[in-house]
Parts: sequence; C-alpha cells; structure tokens
Amino acid sequence: MKSNLPRFALVLLIVLSASVFAPIGLEAQSRPQRPTPKGDEKRNQRPVPKTEEELKKEAEEKARLEQEKNAQEEPGVIAVETEIVNVDAVVFNKKSGQIITGLKKENFGIFENGVKRDISVFTTPESPITVTLLLEYSKWSELFGSASGGIFEPGVYETVRPIAQFLSRFIKPPDDYASVVAFDMRPAVITDFTNDPGRVRGTIDLLLRSQPAFRENNLFDAMKFVLIGGNSESEFLDGAKERSVSYGGMVDVKAKRRAIILVASGIDTFSKTNYGEIRRVVQEAGIPIYIISTGNLFYKRYEHLLPATDGISGMPGRLTFLQAKNQMNTFAKESGGMHFEMTFEGEVPGYLNSINGLLRSQYNLAYDLVEKHDPGKKYKLEVKVDVDGDGTYDDKQFVVQHKPFIYVQKDDKKKK
Repeated sequence: MKSNLPRFALVLLIVLSASVFAPIGLEAQSRPQRPTPKGDEKRNQRPVPKTEEELKKEAEEKARLEQEKNAQEEPGVIAVETEIVNVDAVVFNKKSGQIITGLKKENFGIFENGVKRDISVFTTPESPITVTLLLEYSKWSELFGSASGGIFEPGVYETVRPIAQFLSRFIKPPDDYASVVAFDMRPAVITDFTNDPGRVRGTIDLLLRSQPAFRENNLFDAMKFVLIGGNSESEFLDGAKERSVSYGGMVDVKAKRRAIILVASGIDTFSKTNYGEIRRVVQEAGIPIYIISTGNLFYKRYEHLLPATDGISGMPGRLTFLQAKNQMNTFAKESGGMHFEMTFEGEVPGYLNSINGLLRSQYNLAYDLVEKHDPGKKYKLEVKVDVDGDGTYDDKQFVVQHKPFIYVQKDDKKKK
C-alpha cells in the first residue's frame, strides 16, 4: 500500500499558499492607482500664474462685496430708489399765458427746501415722450349722457372719438409711445405701449363698438394701476394667450418725459385704494397728470335738482360732485399737471389741443441726490426761470408749472 502523505502534503501546500497570498492580491486591487500621465501632461504640474487682468477683476469683485457688506442703512432713514430727482416743467407768461419755448439749461434754477441744486440732466421739449390715456368707460357715461337728451355721452362718443384722433396725431414714430387703459370696476389695458398711431386708433374704435358693462367707477384703483402697474384683463389685447397680463405702470417707463391723460367724471365708487393712498402714490410717482373732468357738465346742468348727499338709487349728490372736483384739482396740482373742467359738449378738442401744447413744451430737469431723506417726508421743490439770461430770475413776469414737492417713499411702498 502506497503512502498518500506526499499527495496530501502537496494539496495542503497549495491551500496554504492560496490563503496566504489571496489577501495580498485583494489589497493590491483595492489600493487607488495613480493615473498615468498622457501626452504632454507632467507630474506635479504647478498652477499657471493669473494674468494682470484676472487679478484686477478679482480685486474689483472683492471691493464690491465689501461695499455691500458695509452698506447698512441708518435706523429710520432710507435711500430714495433713484439717484436723481426728475422734474417736468412748463414756463408761462403770467399776463398772456403764452408758453415759453427755446430755453436752455442755463435759464433754469431748481431748489429743494430752499437750497439750490445743480441741474445734472436737461431735456428739451423736442425730446420723445411717453403718454398713457386713462379713460373712464362705465355706465355712468350713459347716465351723464342723458343730460343732453341721450346724444352726448362723455367718456364714450363725444369724448373717445376726439381722443382717438388726438392720440393718433400726437404720436410721432418711432420715438413717441402711448398706451390706453379703460376702467369701470377694474382697469383693462386696451393697448400696451406702442409707437403705432394706427394701432391706437384701432383699439379705441373697439371701445366705440362696445358697450360699458358696469356702473361702478373705481377711479383710485385705476390710477394706481397706471402709475405703478399690476394685473389686467387681457381680453382687449392682440395676441394675448392668458386671461390676465402684467402691466408695468408709468413709473417703470424709462422715458425722460412722461405724462398721463385722465378722462373721467372724478367720482370713485368703492376702490380698494382710498383717497389718501392714491394721493401718496401720485406724489411718489411725480408724473404729470392732465385731467379732463366729464362729470362737471352733468353737475352744472342739474345742480339745482341734485340732493345734497347721494340718493338711495346711487345717484351722486352735490357734495360728491364737489368732492370729485377738489380731488381732481389736487391730483393735477400735486403731479405738476393741469385740470380741465367740461362745461359744454364741444370743449374736448380744445382741451386736447391745450394738453398737446403743454406736453410739447415740457422741459425735464433733474438733479442728483446729495443726502438721504427721511421716509414719508415731503421736500419742497421750486423751479425758477431767467428767460432773458441776465442772471436774475423773472418771478414777476413768468411762472413755472411743476410738481410742488417730492415725497420720499417708505419701506412698505408700492403694494400692488
């Protein structure tokens, strides 16, 4: 019988060899391998030194971040959003009412709280202008229209048609722009800002073919909408895919010369915005508002029949009409615009011609803010003119129409 010891020893030797050397092999496989350099790559490659331009950009970015970090507002004091204050001005002869044109930057002086400021920007009346027409379009128009036997409808035919003709002639492509917003319960953008006179005329023709739907006049909400923007129904807009659209408002328009033409009775029914709030919005915006009051015609003809206060049927009383008149006067005065009160049907074209003359003779002055202003505080503005250039302001002979003050916005401003 042969011994199996040599064969057993050989098997044992193989098993022991596998058990000893296998971990070594696994360890070698799990150890991370250095990538082999390819091509022109070198081991221990050093970073490439930055260029002078890259170092300069890094320094500028570091400085900017440091400024932002240190730019902390003082308690109770805010910075006005813009770095300059814009003031639109029209110069009149006190006696004749003639508008004075052809003036230069040197002919003007601008004062804030009695302190003269350096005029940094000066724009002549020949510069482009952007206008928004805000038009009351409600059942009140039909009611007031009955004042003339149902023929005259302020805010519709006798008012809208002349305005359509005016705007189509007023726009001078390609630099002048206009938008049209109609309102009853809520504002609706009829046409967004365009420099196409035909488009403006066509959209207003759409109003002439339509009928007002509601009796309510939410004037204050509509004024806030055209000044600071918001959401509007899009049923009148060409190519609109959504039921509502976003409207930026006149404060977002970058044009140096801006204005609003408001055609309305002046009566507000139940706006979410109250009189104090819309007055503040008008003051903050500082955009001239030129107003044609249509309700004054009805009031003049039927004053003796109207009750002192509003009737049960909703008919405005004498006090409501007088309040509307005073509010319109305030909006025009505090914005640097003008108020035209209708007394008979044929006055609208004449008013529009006057507005055209004012807008086409409007200078834009601007000065840099030199210090922070207290929030919610008014700063008195005064613009003086030296027409003959002799170094003396001609206060006795000429008057400058402009907004009377600037109003610094608070932190909770512009709630749309």
